[in-house]
Amino acid sequence: MNQLTAKDIDVLSQILTGEEIACKKARVYANTLTDVALAEEMNRIADAHAQRFSALFSLLGGKK
Repeated sequence: MNQLTAKDIDVLSQILTGEEIACKKARVYANTLTDVALAEEMNRIADAHAQRFSALFSLLGGKK
């Protein structure tokens, strides 16, 4: 794999932050919602954000 530039690392870090925040918010919403179907959908959305976070984090070699 090609070496990441400082700009690449900066952009990935910003995207990681966004994915982390989106995941946390979706989890909060899932725990707050009283509609079970909506809560399950929020958990699925949170899981998707968590998966993207993990994939991006691995591009950084596990170092944020």
